[in-house]
Amino acid sequence: MDTQPVPFVPPAPRPRTTPPSTLEMMRIVYRNPLELWGEHTYNEPWISANGVGGHLIVANDPGLIRHVLIDNAKNYKMATVRQMILRPILRDGLLTAEGEVWKRSRKAMAPVFTPRHIFGFAEPMLRRTMQFVARYDEGGMTDVAHDMTLLTYDILAETLFSGEIAGEPGSFAQEIDRLFETMGRVDPLDLLRAPEWLPRLTRIRGRKTMAYFRKIVTDTVKMREERLKRDPDTAPQDFLTLLLRAEGPDGLTRAEVEDNIITFIGAGHETTARALGWTIYCLAEAPWEREKVEREIEAVLAREPDPTKWLDAMPFTRAAFEEALRLYPPAPSINREPIETETWNDLVLPKHAAVLVMPWVVHRHRKLWDMPDAFMPERFHPGNREKIDRFQYLPFGAGPRICIGASFAMQEAIIALAIMLSRFRFDVTAETKPWPVQKLTTQPQGGLPMQVTRRV
Repeated sequence: MDTQPVPFVPPAPRPRTTPPSTLEMMRIVYRNPLELWGEHTYNEPWISANGVGGHLIVANDPGLIRHVLIDNAKNYKMATVRQMILRPILRDGLLTAEGEVWKRSRKAMAPVFTPRHIFGFAEPMLRRTMQFVARYDEGGMTDVAHDMTLLTYDILAETLFSGEIAGEPGSFAQEIDRLFETMGRVDPLDLLRAPEWLPRLTRIRGRKTMAYFRKIVTDTVKMREERLKRDPDTAPQDFLTLLLRAEGPDGLTRAEVEDNIITFIGAGHETTARALGWTIYCLAEAPWEREKVEREIEAVLAREPDPTKWLDAMPFTRAAFEEALRLYPPAPSINREPIETETWNDLVLPKHAAVLVMPWVVHRHRKLWDMPDAFMPERFHPGNREKIDRFQYLPFGAGPRICIGASFAMQEAIIALAIMLSRFRFDVTAETKPWPVQKLTTQPQGGLPMQVTRRV
């Protein structure tokens, strides 16, 4: 008799049953904000309360989320605390810019992320992945989290920068980890909304790393400008060239060009890297799901050589990736602040309140999902995927500021998974004990050490 295996429940903080003291809360927010939220947060349509830094609203109801991110988005700006964390890193890059600066950047980048351009990236994505996985030929132990950072960096460099980014890829991965460990964390002074002139220890520790990334950007821009002057006819017509050509009185300033380059180099690949790592881990812990994915990949690769068609042809593989995105959303928190006080249904959203739309919480909400803590890719199988409310699943955000690279990331992920899982099997060992920690992205503390073997 066939029996359905018990779904795998991957590691995550248990909801708190008692509220933390103010001091304890500040420690938790610095160490790992995912550990802060109580059981009621995962059960109520919204939470409205006075907190340390002022009024706090946690928005879980899909209708409320739609209201904040789309229907009345004009009344919401980026939250003050979020900007305190990100602006020192990204300045006026696409993730942190607002108003006219954001509109200019979004308009300048839009042509790169049209379906036609994204399909054009499929072959280099495939080529880079095939080159990358050669390192697994001998098998053995590897840190999948670290590897996925390297792979997605390789793909980003090849597709958006035509392989012309200054600096060494090996040191890049280490510096990314250091950047998120220092400048990518909530400082207690941010939580208290202390004046920006008060020094943050986290920022001070991260200055050297920030200088490293800024130098990469300066050198990358210089390399491309010299090539454009030397031989404009053969220079790549990629993301980098597009940004440089958007510079001018009616377009981007030089500072905005550089800020957007660092946004994509520093953060553009990181979200996909984390999602890939969590997907491989969850599949290893649920081998019955992995077998479905492996069979599907083998069948598609046998009949369809065109990687632009794999996303639609591999619904089980896509479902596993989307379920990992649900459980471990790379961007676990979307923060907004009302410009003016308003009311939604019976909820008052005061001016200057911190409004949190948290994919981490919404994706695990007891009233929105069946067995929300379990890894169940069938939620996203054809026929089920369509039943999920648009605003209860937010791996790429929603509204005007939805991730511009969402389609790029989905295509990249399926191509990478198809190549890796068709050739190799990744298994957990006694050392594989990841713990999700929020440092800008949802990262596996301790990495993802796994055993790799070649599939026969």
